Amino acid sequence: MLLTVNIGLAPNLVIVGNSAHMSETTEKRIALVTGAGRGIGKSIAELLASKGHHVICISRSAGSCGAVADAINAGGGSAESLALDVADKAAVKEACEALLEKHATIDILVNNAGITRDGLLFRMSDDDWDAVIDTNLSSCFSFIKHLARPMTRKRWGRIINMASVIGLTGNAGQANYAAAKAGMIGLTKSLAKEFAARNVTVNAVAPGFIATDMTAELNENQQEAIVGIIPMKRMGESADIAAITAFLASEEAGYITGQVFTVDGGMVM
Repeated sequence: MLLTVNIGLAPNLVIVGNSAHMSETTEKRIALVTGAGRGIGKSIAELLASKGHHVICISRSAGSCGAVADAINAGGGSAESLALDVADKAAVKEACEALLEKHATIDILVNNAGITRDGLLFRMSDDDWDAVIDTNLSSCFSFIKHLARPMTRKRWGRIINMASVIGLTGNAGQANYAAAKAGMIGLTKSLAKEFAARNVTVNAVAPGFIATDMTAELNENQQEAIVGIIPMKRMGESADIAAITAFLASEEAGYITGQVFTVDGGMVM
């Protein structure tokens, strides 16, 4: 069981404004982002922190999520880190209980952690299938199950699940990944119906090809082939995904639930 904690400061109020405008005081939200150690998750954590939220950065590596939280705190934001294997159901339950003991409520939950174990079906092992389903889909279920009840009691919550266009279209060699991401979309729509009356929204973001450490491992020919099928003729950036996620976590998105937002340069229309 992997569980280490680095705690930052979490004041309750944020003052917004400047000398030319009347200041307003807004409640600081507590946000939890899985897979926050790099790439899309890192960008989401940084953007949510820049908007005044206290961010709990989770990743398997204590070093990576700790570095993100430390950078946020050094920049004047508020964050803490938690090293956790999100596929370990018992560890997730224990971690969620500890976080609720400390914070009472997690207001914003971003289920972003994910892995790939690609291979054609006849070459895909049971371990490859289970690892992707457990990390990408089952962890999403676990975090929501353990953290959503206080949201429903508070009658305010935002849950954003990081799906993929592959969950909408399928892809040869990615049966496990496509099944997990399609499952996240089904979970999103079902829980949106369950939680709507309690003012808890549940939405999914479906990125296309995003320039991350994972895509950087592709060779030049592979990258050119990918760009060739994107109408906008470029890969997206982590910031593109962070922007829609931050919006869905905001007050302004309070009447949006059960939706899947593709951010893919026009790949899926």
